[in-house]
Amino acid sequence: MVNGFVLFNGLVYPSFKPLVRAEAMVVIGDRVAYVGDETRALRIADALGLEEVDLKGRVVMPGFIDAHAHLDSIGINLATLDLRGIDSIEELKSRLREYVKSVKTRWVMGRGWDQELFRERRWPSRLDIDEVVSDRPVMLVRVCGHAAVLNTRAMELTGLLNAVDRDVIRDERGNATGVIIEQALNKVEELVRDSYTLDDYREFMMNSMKYAASLGVTTVGFVSVDLKSLQSLIMIERELGNLPVRVRAYLNPFDHGIDIIESLRQLVKLVGLGFGSQYLRINGIKVIADGSLGARTAWLSRPYNDDPGNSGRPNYSFDELMSIARRSSEAGLQLAIHGIGDRMVEVILDIYGKLGDAQVLRHRIKHVSVLREDLVRRIRELGIVLAVQPHFVISDWWVMDRVGADRARYVYPFKTLIDNGVMLGFSTDAPVEPLNPWETVYAAVTRGCYEGIELCKYTENERVGVADALHYYTYGSAYLLREENGLGRLEPGYPADFIIIDKDPLGISDKELRNIKILETYVGGQRVYP
Repeated sequence: MVNGFVLFNGLVYPSFKPLVRAEAMVVIGDRVAYVGDETRALRIADALGLEEVDLKGRVVMPGFIDAHAHLDSIGINLATLDLRGIDSIEELKSRLREYVKSVKTRWVMGRGWDQELFRERRWPSRLDIDEVVSDRPVMLVRVCGHAAVLNTRAMELTGLLNAVDRDVIRDERGNATGVIIEQALNKVEELVRDSYTLDDYREFMMNSMKYAASLGVTTVGFVSVDLKSLQSLIMIERELGNLPVRVRAYLNPFDHGIDIIESLRQLVKLVGLGFGSQYLRINGIKVIADGSLGARTAWLSRPYNDDPGNSGRPNYSFDELMSIARRSSEAGLQLAIHGIGDRMVEVILDIYGKLGDAQVLRHRIKHVSVLREDLVRRIRELGIVLAVQPHFVISDWWVMDRVGADRARYVYPFKTLIDNGVMLGFSTDAPVEPLNPWETVYAAVTRGCYEGIELCKYTENERVGVADALHYYTYGSAYLLREENGLGRLEPGYPADFIIIDKDPLGISDKELRNIKILETYVGGQRVYP
């Protein structure tokens, strides 16, 4: 008997662009063998002795490919205090007070707060946190991941309380508030992560991959990968023979003094490009070139509307970023550069233009939150691909305060990019945004109009159709990973990475999209959820 099965009596979407509908699908081993007519599919199953699975009217589609997420942070986040959606500093303190009663770790960690939601209309401070916890170090990271608040104990342990550092925020009297941003935050996060063992990381990674599978995500572009995360993934694959989902890794350029680009260059010389397995593969290098709009550290070409003396700033000089980019390209590594502000995007495009091989290696830019029309044209001309996060439209409900009405048309212009032939890969930047793909699809299609998001009043024309949203979340993301010939569709010969869902996304209202349920998830023909 051949190892495989047939799915019938349902609706199968092999692809969304072109939009194709089928009645049945045959899976043999880890591959799609046939998609099409139900009668023929059942004949194949009968001839080969395959298991017959009645879909009972349910829907099959390619698994989601999240082109940009932080698997390690998702796993850590699942084990720490969730502060997403709280509306006051008092609620933050209340949740922290309950959380520390049961948590015994040396560092107390949380993530998800957004000062724009707080009734107090201010940022939290170390003194706020000290009221709840003063004997253990506490770090609570803002939802964007580019700012955090520490208590006094944490500021003392890290040496930041009296440090002369532009990324340590101080009040008008020169006292550290406990809020840190960008490089200072990176240093503290590295210190906290160093306190976790490899076994801790293994648990974080397993939990995050299982969580991804439960949400219908079958491949993850894992960005900002450190060596401990990579080692834990290698351990898991060695033990299990595979991973719950496929992982494509983009490593940090430096890790604890190790020049990762040079190390990978030597490895490429030995084994060639594309090293790794079908489940775990190293694709390239991730660089965070500027900050976030939420923390007002994204680099804009004009000052922030609500902070006229500030335009944000880059995290690297041009020469530093050029050096990282050139060395990565020479090693044959794909670059994934974080650029949120339009000035930062402009500089990244200057660098990609100088490299000359950006289209060949399919270098990409992450986020592109503020994008002028001239930059859209340059992106198209250079053949740059973009990893975008549509849910930012809803989460960044305050964005009009940052950019003003005259720049609204530059913010998350997804339809404009599509109309200009730019290839997009949809993603979440989780845990910055929810990993649930249907929340992302909903945001791309509705653009926050039902939530009264102010940006929608100015940019409703940037709403994306459902089929387009699903295309860029499957084939589009596979293209960004340079695997469009092997992932993102359900065609004969492709891996059988698919999900079974309870509703037809093209047959319901856009308001219902976020309520679609993942019933089953398959990777390589094997059920990984439930």
